[in-house]
Amino acid sequence: MSLVNASRSELTKQFTTAIWWVLGLVLLVYVGSTAGGLAATFGALATGALGGDAVNGPALPAEMLPPVIYSLATAVGYVFPLLIGTLLVTNEFRHKTLTPTFLATPRRGIALGGKVVAGILMGLLYAAVALVATVGLGGGLLAVFGIDTALGSAETWAMIGRMVIAFVLWTLVGIAVGTLVRNQVAAVVGVLAFTQFIEPILRTVGGFVEGVSGITEYLPGAASDALVGASIYSSLGGETAAVGLHWWAGGLVLLGYAVVLLVIGYAVSWRRDVS
Repeated sequence: MSLVNASRSELTKQFTTAIWWVLGLVLLVYVGSTAGGLAATFGALATGALGGDAVNGPALPAEMLPPVIYSLATAVGYVFPLLIGTLLVTNEFRHKTLTPTFLATPRRGIALGGKVVAGILMGLLYAAVALVATVGLGGGLLAVFGIDTALGSAETWAMIGRMVIAFVLWTLVGIAVGTLVRNQVAAVVGVLAFTQFIEPILRTVGGFVEGVSGITEYLPGAASDALVGASIYSSLGGETAAVGLHWWAGGLVLLGYAVVLLVIGYAVSWRRDVS
């Protein structure tokens, strides 16, 4: 079977289950509510709409609000392409469908390549959903408060393009994790534990302990923020130092995670006999 056919087969399998649209819906609601809530709050603060002495000034300058709100797509939503990539592989192990997959596509490199192509397309789809939530809803609420949405700026659109790239890379990292860790529960729990607890703690420590930030900036989440070029965590002081990597370096680091994990997963797990 050719790579085109393998990719078509993977997409067919993906869209015949409910998990892709369930995760997409949760992504839309979660990121949309976060972007909408913060856009309304920061917009009201920046314009003085809240009134009174609730705050001595805006939490963020008005010109900083669009990139911060838009980048919520990756800052809080990156776990969704990571999960869908992981599930794209581990579902095969869990439901014992990998044997017929290999029978239809005996060349395992082609079979894995089909999943990579399908993952890229799923990453693009999820990026579109996340952008509707942040640029659409978040940007709309900024406009309601009279704040420039910066959608006429080439820099803003360049950042949006990098966010799309980040979503694709996160999906590939998820495929790599799923290839390496065959047990679906272990893979999903590991992904959630690392992204929601371990890395945030390490990055917080790196913001306060001298010399540690030079290491934590190479963590996948930090590399993703560097690629995008904006993050609510650094803007609100979650990290005392600005992102140190250039956007292209952040992209290469995140791509490196995907490639290295995928190669290891292919060598030690994907080529093994299916039990």
